[in-house]
Amino acid sequence: MKKFQGRVISAGKVTAPAVVTTQGFNTLASFQMALQFGDKEVKCGDQNNEELHGKPLIGKALCLPQTIGSTTGGLVLYCACAMKKQPACMLFSGHIDSLAAAGAVLADVWVEDITMPVIDCLGDEFLSYVKDGMSVTVEEDGTVTVE
Repeated sequence: MKKFQGRVISAGKVTAPAVVTTQGFNTLASFQMALQFGDKEVKCGDQNNEELHGKPLIGKALCLPQTIGSTTGGLVLYCACAMKKQPACMLFSGHIDSLAAAGAVLADVWVEDITMPVIDCLGDEFLSYVKDGMSVTVEEDGTVTVE
């Protein structure tokens, strides 16, 4: 078990299994099939991300360095939350980008009955320590416990 302290972007408390990528996360490519065509498992559709492609994202602790890709990224995150197809949380090793932050904050403010904690600045050690399937607990203060 190891604890990491990050910066809270969107607060919440959750425990979920990890799904991990060391590559940039293309929000649009990853969620497009689920949002547009009703993929209930919300499998990652980004063929360029070999670590995540085909893996379910819904209800998972999505551990990543950063988001990349389209300027629609924030809207896609907001829509995933509005459709109840979001990850349990998003945990960034580095600083979150403005588009992902906007989507997370808008979902937190506008979507009722949805919590998707978002924590950034967890550090490179976090991303090298956490592995797929490990249990990740996020606290309101930005503490992330991985076991």
